[in-house]
Amino acid sequence: MSDNSVGGDVFFVLVGAILVFAMHGGFAFLEVGTVRQKNQVNALVKILVDFAISTVVYFFVGYTFAYGTTFFVNAATLSGGGAGFELQGLTLVKFFFLTTFAAAIPAIISGGIAERMKFLPQCMATVALVGIAYPLFEGIVWNGNFGIQAWLEATFGSGFHDFAGSVVVHAVGGWIALAAVLLLGARRGRYDRNGKPVGIPPSSLPWLAMGSWMLCVGWFGFNVMTAGSLGAASGLVAINSLMAMVGGILTALIAGRNDPGFVHNGALAGLVAVCAGSDIMHPMGSLVVGGVAGVVFVKGFEICQNKLKVDDVLGVWPLHGICGAWGGIAAGIFGLEAFWGLGGVSFMSQLIGTVAGAVYALVAGFIVYGALKVLMGLRLSPEDEHIGADLAIHKISANPEHDLGR
Repeated sequence: MSDNSVGGDVFFVLVGAILVFAMHGGFAFLEVGTVRQKNQVNALVKILVDFAISTVVYFFVGYTFAYGTTFFVNAATLSGGGAGFELQGLTLVKFFFLTTFAAAIPAIISGGIAERMKFLPQCMATVALVGIAYPLFEGIVWNGNFGIQAWLEATFGSGFHDFAGSVVVHAVGGWIALAAVLLLGARRGRYDRNGKPVGIPPSSLPWLAMGSWMLCVGWFGFNVMTAGSLGAASGLVAINSLMAMVGGILTALIAGRNDPGFVHNGALAGLVAVCAGSDIMHPMGSLVVGGVAGVVFVKGFEICQNKLKVDDVLGVWPLHGICGAWGGIAAGIFGLEAFWGLGGVSFMSQLIGTVAGAVYALVAGFIVYGALKVLMGLRLSPEDEHIGADLAIHKISANPEHDLGR
């Protein structure tokens, strides 16, 4: 490869990494706008600290688990194309890009466990999840570890196809979050003595909306730049992402009866679902996939909160867990040539890979958060939960000057 082509790939992947890094601000502000004001500082700190922990743990442990590459070599080898490393640090920016994916796992979980989770146990959970649990599944799907992809291809004609992580990132994060939420229990006052839901409105719809917009913009780096090089980049991925996003918005608008929270999360539902097949589906298929995801999120959120009494604050299980699973399966339908897709995908492989990912994540979530519950406890005390995580953990509120009455 020429220096110019390698440099172009380095810049391409780096821009993608920066865009996905910016999405973590979107996760933060989406949570800030949804939780009560007394928990806003905690939302901001959690996402930033989890990203820092994720980067360190993924650098030293997780990336090696997934791809067998260690960074315990000199800088000349890292950046100059030594054994296992591409020229001009291309491998390094790919690591940065994949780190932003790995850090999405605790960022997703953060929204479900908001307002009553202790800070230190969540930091410890991030270490376990990003260091071991997530990269093990990531390596199976994206690096062919343990021969599972080879078996699926030999048995069904194609391996499990998850181009940008509907299952690897989103479903895994969402199903881990479900385990954490179930172990934590509902927020104080969320349900009355008869089990009837007590409404807790979002603290700021503008913050929520800004979080959604930041995520939507960054998602085009999340999906398009998963290609990993300029030569492999495809406009089809961009248009499929766009169509799924607008499909999710429109159906969530209708199913959610104009509720702004559903509308802004409907965009994310569509984008979650399209990740897996964004490189092989037709734009009309992506519109359908995103549209279905918008309805799935709205109905899933209502069932989760009102029927199942699962207090998943931001609805991360229906948004990421269920819509991510739908996206994994949908790639095996709308990616087929019969639906104007590019083909090269198997419905059975998609079904098996998706179900396996959800089950694996749920079990991993119960193991990690269950162990932490026994060893450290997960919940804030009733007193701390009453005053809010901002004052209980960080000793400052979102508006300290206002609190002082100045």
